[in-house]
Amino acid sequence: MIKAKNRYINREISWLRFNERVLQESADKNVPLIERLRFLGIFSNNLDEFFKVRYATVKRIVLAGKKGKSALGGEKAKDLLAEITQIVIEQQKKSLEIHADIEKELEQEGIFLINEREVSEAQGEFLNKYFLNNVSAQLMTIILNDLNEFPLLKDTEAYLAVKLILKPSVDKIEKDIQLNKVHKRYALIEIPKSIDRFVVLPPQNNNNYIIILDDLIRYCLNKVFTMFEYESISAHMIKITRDAELDIDNDLSKTFIEKISSSVEGRKISDPVRFVYDKNIEPDTLKFLKNKMGIEDTDSVIPGGRYHNRRDYMGFPSLGRTDLMYDKITPLPIKNLGLEGSILDSIAKKDYLLYAPYHTYSYVIKFLREAAIDPKVRSIKITVYRLAKDSQVAASLINAVKNGKQVIMQIELRARFDERANINYAEELQAEGVTLIFGVPGLKVHSKICVIEREEADEIKRYGFISTGNFNESTAKIYTDYTLFTSNEAILKELKIVFDFFTTSYKIYKYKHLVVSPHYTKSLFLKLIDKEIGYANQGKKAFIKIKMNSFTSYKMVDKLYEASQAGVKIQLIIRGVCCLIPGMEGVSENIEAISIVDKFLEHPRVFIFGNDGNSKVYISSADWMTRNLDNRVEVGCPIYDEDIKQELIDTFEISWKDNVKARVFNEEQNNAYRRNNEPKLRSQFKMYDYYLEQLNKE
Repeated sequence: MIKAKNRYINREISWLRFNERVLQESADKNVPLIERLRFLGIFSNNLDEFFKVRYATVKRIVLAGKKGKSALGGEKAKDLLAEITQIVIEQQKKSLEIHADIEKELEQEGIFLINEREVSEAQGEFLNKYFLNNVSAQLMTIILNDLNEFPLLKDTEAYLAVKLILKPSVDKIEKDIQLNKVHKRYALIEIPKSIDRFVVLPPQNNNNYIIILDDLIRYCLNKVFTMFEYESISAHMIKITRDAELDIDNDLSKTFIEKISSSVEGRKISDPVRFVYDKNIEPDTLKFLKNKMGIEDTDSVIPGGRYHNRRDYMGFPSLGRTDLMYDKITPLPIKNLGLEGSILDSIAKKDYLLYAPYHTYSYVIKFLREAAIDPKVRSIKITVYRLAKDSQVAASLINAVKNGKQVIMQIELRARFDERANINYAEELQAEGVTLIFGVPGLKVHSKICVIEREEADEIKRYGFISTGNFNESTAKIYTDYTLFTSNEAILKELKIVFDFFTTSYKIYKYKHLVVSPHYTKSLFLKLIDKEIGYANQGKKAFIKIKMNSFTSYKMVDKLYEASQAGVKIQLIIRGVCCLIPGMEGVSENIEAISIVDKFLEHPRVFIFGNDGNSKVYISSADWMTRNLDNRVEVGCPIYDEDIKQELIDTFEISWKDNVKARVFNEEQNNAYRRNNEPKLRSQFKMYDYYLEQLNKE
């Protein structure tokens, strides 16, 4: 195999380039204006999570005294931290410029974001009342000067760092002047999370006015610090991000829920990894804060804009301006699968594929609701990773228990940033009689599977579904994911075996159909790639088409390099991180890779192998990342129904032909848009048209 000097793109750097694609959406003038602001919010939220997890992991390597070369793609860990910080500073600067441009365009639409210095007299009366009635009682204000210990700042919460220059008392004025002494007080105000970040003011002259809560507080600072006589007062935003890794103790007397609960609580006091501050903050205030907080060299210190927690822009008020937002689509029915009759009877006859959000997610809820009340259904087994806030999935399972069904749920309490929500659901469902399984020691359960058992003619008949995404009806409106409904007994028997593995993980089960991590996913896909290499060596047409969220496994990257060198044509659609470098001479000339970032979040995992003219097609919950291949329970499924197989190939091709929102992966990592001479094709819009056309076909 030919070796390249740099065979891989560093995982962390590639992730930052992905988030840059999100930032590109906020700059794209073809994206509706309010949606552009919301993409700025997504960019900011993504960055918070990156520092909590990935940056924190690299920092741990540094503090442990390791260079981390093999784990970090040849980068020394400390150098990588510095490179990350520099990239983020540049991206933050760019995001501020984009934000300023969006504000100007909003003003042209009669929408004004005003600050505390731009408030009119009439608006001031409104804001004073609003502050007293809604904000004042919820403010947490801390005077810092005389504290022995700096208060513990909450992870990613926004604070106003306040500096007051006090008036000297009359009897000390002359002495203070002689000593050149200035009396200062420093304080912190925590921005309340319980209040909407955007305060909409009464319209004036057909214009809309919005003030950010931070500026409303700045406007009313005199009401907060009435007990101080001060000459001047200033307030600048700061934010700290903490390590979000869970440290789970080994106390055998605790239940698993108690251990995870304790670990989640531990995040509140975990080490800081990033400190962001308003670049206009006074140097003495910044110095005071950094000294008191013990900011270290391994922390990422980033000068930012006037406002932090711009993730709140994801909830920017619509103001009724539907013309400044994406048109909402009406989710379509699945062809020949009605919602009025029995969904189980339909699935007994053939398999069906749901592709959310183009199809309505009501089919998943319908399946569970029907199973919950069907007298013939004996049991429901399901895996849960992330549930909606008011989950109809959970409600259906509780309904099933109340109807005497056995309900077994594997719930993953370590789902990143949803631990608390899952703990709450676990306790509620357990109280209702649902039997809970908390997974396999040392492995997260990331599979998306459900199987029910139904008594029919004195036999047990199984029905189920396998998905690429979470059973979450809220995210199903904005995440693209496939769900296969099937009554294929061979597949469903193996789904039952997966649930057996959850309770008897010391047994290694064999599967003829399903692709299950951690024991078989990697080996099966390596064999399938080898088959394509074999076809290419025989002079036959050989190809591989893959769509995933992330691709970081160096072993799988090397295998695709080997396939490319054998002449296998490879097309990759990777939304996020991609450590593979396409188009390298002698290494990956036969590999092309793109990323699509658009209105919906691309989330499916699809694998298509040419197989000498008889394509093999799989869907899966697993990306090709080490964690998914080796450290998680994942389930992939072969597609046996020829119509569904063709549907998955068709939808892959639609995505691949995107020349509006597709960006090209290359060695320069410049996120260049793919442009060609073909008619413009925006895959997410074309996808909806494809399913609409399918419905209209006889």
